[in-house]
Amino acid sequence: MKYLNITGLVLLFIILYTKVPAQQNATINEPDVNKPTLFDSFPDKIPVDIAELKSFFSNEAAKGADVQLNFIDKKLPGFAGKIVSKSSKYNNTLRSVVIRSTRFNGATLTLSSSTTTDGAANYTGRIISFQHGDLFVLKKETDQYFLIKKKYHELINE
Repeated sequence: MKYLNITGLVLLFIILYTKVPAQQNATINEPDVNKPTLFDSFPDKIPVDIAELKSFFSNEAAKGADVQLNFIDKKLPGFAGKIVSKSSKYNNTLRSVVIRSTRFNGATLTLSSSTTTDGAANYTGRIISFQHGDLFVLKKETDQYFLIKKKYHELINE
């Protein structure tokens, strides 16, 4: 009788071992290419004045302040918003500021400045809204900064 109980228990473990999967299949999120776009009325490339970028890192631009990024092309509306975060590291050689837009629903401008050993400042940044399908990336081309329009799923993996 004891042998039947042990045999039955071993048989049960063998059945469970062969039928129950040890790992689950990973789900893959496909990018949502049908997100509404926010910057349809803007060109694919917008020149930005370096003085405008420097102004975000001045002492006058404090957390909670209302600021605006005006573009060189005055026909385009600027990026207006409120500074929600501002930080500085390594004796002001690395600075960053985050601005939440009051004009474009859900968009934020994230801007960073790094200072090289010779004192030159390099800027990087992006204007992005996670609910929309387009964004702008700040790039430097021949001593001029441009906001380059990109598709959301080209930059962000979901």
